[in-house]
Amino acid sequence: MKRIYLLFTMIGIGLTHLCAQSQDSLDIYIDSIYHKLPEVMIKGERPIVKATQGKLVYDIPRLINDLPVDNAYDAIKELPGVAEMNGSITLAGQGVTVVIDDKVTTMSTEQLNTLLKSIPSSRIEKAEVMYSAPARYQVRGAMINICLKQGGGNAPSFQGELFSDYRQKHYEALTERASLLYSGNKFSADFLYSYGHGRNYFLTDKEALHTLSDSHVYPMNTHEMQRSRHNTHSVRLGADYLIAEEQQLSFVYNGTFTNGHNRTTVEGAQTSNTQTRSTDQLHNGRVDYRTPFGLKAGAEFTFYESPSTQLLHSRLNDDELDFLSDDCQRINRWKFFLSEEQNLGKGWGINYGAVYTTSIDHSHQYYYHPESGELLSGNNNMKSRRREQTLNFYAGFNKSFGDKLSLDVSLATEQFHTPVWNEWNLYPTLNLSYVPSAGNIWQLSFSSDKNYPDYWATQDAISYLGGGYSEIHGNPFLKPNIDYQAQLTYVLKSKYMFTAWYSQTKDYSTQTLYQSPDRLLEIYKYLNFDKKQQIGLQTVIPFKVKEWLSSRITLIGVYDRQKDSDFWDIPFDRKICYGMAHMNNTFTLSGKPDIKIIISGMVRSKAQQGIYDLPASGNVDAAIKYTFAKGKALLTLRCNDIFETGQISPRIHFATQNVTNNYSCFREFGVSFTYKFGGYKEKQREAVDTSRFK
Repeated sequence: MKRIYLLFTMIGIGLTHLCAQSQDSLDIYIDSIYHKLPEVMIKGERPIVKATQGKLVYDIPRLINDLPVDNAYDAIKELPGVAEMNGSITLAGQGVTVVIDDKVTTMSTEQLNTLLKSIPSSRIEKAEVMYSAPARYQVRGAMINICLKQGGGNAPSFQGELFSDYRQKHYEALTERASLLYSGNKFSADFLYSYGHGRNYFLTDKEALHTLSDSHVYPMNTHEMQRSRHNTHSVRLGADYLIAEEQQLSFVYNGTFTNGHNRTTVEGAQTSNTQTRSTDQLHNGRVDYRTPFGLKAGAEFTFYESPSTQLLHSRLNDDELDFLSDDCQRINRWKFFLSEEQNLGKGWGINYGAVYTTSIDHSHQYYYHPESGELLSGNNNMKSRRREQTLNFYAGFNKSFGDKLSLDVSLATEQFHTPVWNEWNLYPTLNLSYVPSAGNIWQLSFSSDKNYPDYWATQDAISYLGGGYSEIHGNPFLKPNIDYQAQLTYVLKSKYMFTAWYSQTKDYSTQTLYQSPDRLLEIYKYLNFDKKQQIGLQTVIPFKVKEWLSSRITLIGVYDRQKDSDFWDIPFDRKICYGMAHMNNTFTLSGKPDIKIIISGMVRSKAQQGIYDLPASGNVDAAIKYTFAKGKALLTLRCNDIFETGQISPRIHFATQNVTNNYSCFREFGVSFTYKFGGYKEKQREAVDTSRFK
């Protein structure tokens, strides 16, 4: 950490005339609040952001021009206010929905991220940021709309891009990608194929004291080593046909195929050997129809299947576990939507529509004897068929009061029906924008949202993490959480951004760890807290030194309160204030040839997640970017987490709970190459929402 602070001090001394300004997942089962902070860069005189109809519209090509960014996912992370939280995107500390060309997707977070990482950043024309999306977008809460470049002109054209990326952490990983785009007068089509493969290596040292109800305290120190390998194929095929002016038929298919296996060994108070194999496949098809009179209609189908096996041999004191488990999650989901938008003149507009979604979750989990193959009796075996339905109606209006003031208001009502829940809720949304002068923007927003639990998290099932000491429990009674947020944003001179927000989440849910008082067992389980409250301030300050340095500073301060009056036998009401700072510097070494160096770093103070304490952390990254062949070719060399300080070790020292997990941290070296041909201007397609899959 001292090296990180020293580096930033040296940068500050060298820039005396200037104003002073993510991690790998903690654990796939723990929600981290580790942030990769938002970044923004201003270059030239043209504004990089403007306000229109309640949106902040960013010029993405200019925003990422000097950054080592090669895919849509990394491009989104450069937007002001955007952060990365445990592998998913957040905006102003809250969850955000990413859509493509105004089309909402039906993918899980992991699958959506995979798709975004497979899309070249050069295909993005702009990004529209809304802190409270109007109901007509079929999204509640914050939204980022990625708008893609279309093929230019009426003359048919064929363009493409080839990409390869090699990464070396403890082990190697490689990604290859090919994108093709055909654009004609009435017909256009695009194709994308991506292949990622590699190996991973993780170490976890657990330091724990486990207190049982008889007051006996047992040390549970273990050393866990995990090696894994994965292969991922991603395919996307889309087509648009312009029937007549403002009348278009669109089709898109997304497919993802992943297989992987890992082997985990645990030594210490517990000894175990675990071998896991998994295969995931996703198929998503969507049809959209747009008419000249404002009517839009469409249908979408998603099929997801994730079978896996686990062979576990574990010994803890006199207790032994020896089994072969077989589990599978299979989701069939349909979505139908109909909407109408009308411009009434004199700055008035109205919109209304309906969305119906139905899904069936077929899941099972069985445990067998590893040698005889006989089915083991017990409560851990599970087979379920769970149906879920959502019906949504919405209506809204927008009004422009000249060039300076605009208002967008909507109200949605939604029914959520499952075997456990059957509820109706109202979701109001308001966006008010005021532009007193060119380049200065005030925006006030209010939003309400409901977040639904993952499908597997609601299954009445028990599985094992690492070895027999750690169990993952499902919760059939897990509630959706409802979030309310108010936000005030001010953009000064089209580049400086100041944001204040307040949010409150009822029935906030996250997966937590709990040491059982009945036996030597730690339980990972999704639970609903009473509430979560946040008050936050954020400042983004970009600056330049002539033509050789472009920098930006992001500062965030957050007051965070999390309360649960029914958390096992240890209720809590925890409050903390924490801060984060991020600085990005782009040095232009040469214009011809085009060579740039990018150095970025962040620091964050102590934070919390439920009863977890998250220590302070920080990291420094560096990259060299070389553009040649008249802009057609790009070579990037990079080193992430130079000082190996980016990973944090969460700990619990609360009541009878005493656990510290020390996760391994490795610096990463990488090299990537991109080549464009045919004047490649890419077209973006919407991703599939897989946020609730395994």
